[in-house]
Amino acid sequence: MPQSTINLATAPGHQVMASAGKKILRPGGKAATEQLFQWADFQPGETVLELAASFGNSAIALAKQYGVRVVGIEQNPESIARARANIQAAGLAEQVQVIEDDIFHLEQIPGQFDYVLAEAILTMHSASGKAKILQGIHDRLKPGGKFLSHELLVNDLEDEIHRALAAAIRVNSTPLSEPNWIATCETAGLHVLNHQTGTMGLLNPARVIQDEGLIDAIKFFWNVLTRPQLRDRLLAIRHVFRQYEQKLGYIVLCAERQ
Repeated sequence: MPQSTINLATAPGHQVMASAGKKILRPGGKAATEQLFQWADFQPGETVLELAASFGNSAIALAKQYGVRVVGIEQNPESIARARANIQAAGLAEQVQVIEDDIFHLEQIPGQFDYVLAEAILTMHSASGKAKILQGIHDRLKPGGKFLSHELLVNDLEDEIHRALAAAIRVNSTPLSEPNWIATCETAGLHVLNHQTGTMGLLNPARVIQDEGLIDAIKFFWNVLTRPQLRDRLLAIRHVFRQYEQKLGYIVLCAERQ
């Protein structure tokens, strides 16, 4: 894997994990996302707006598996270039596109969608940031359209965990409790139809193998072992995850625009 151009000492945790080769950056892993997609019940030809599309891997998988059309938005120009190359290589240029845009300005995206997908996005923003993004999501959904969310859950000690996560991840990470995630969506006019919670094993070795597959997991572990600065950051993040493992989890929810 090419050496990362990011500053590993200050970069947000998700960028550090991606630099190590991790593709699945969701607190509930691949299985929780698959549950989310079962609730969605995608139909061929329907439209999906994906927030923070990164390298386009999720958008490509959605298009291949369900026959939907996907527009991904991403801010990082390097990620956009990689996403477009991946989409072209997959032969999906007519079905998937990734554009440069800001999740705080979804009003700039034309049209409305059958679904908006946001995974591990809202957790990284304050209460006012969450409300702003959710209002944009509401407006980009067709009436009756579905918001598909996969986020970090906290069951207790919210303020203490927020501080510990912010120090380790270098982002103002503010996971909510189950009732507060649901209330936050409902306040934005997004009625929660289904939701599920579970344990969070983002950097658990067994979960890494399950999510990434054996070959990609080996590459990830090799990068962590052989790059000291990368290893130090990921161990610090994992320490916080393990310290609060009884209090941290994931939530997936499917909500309908009212």
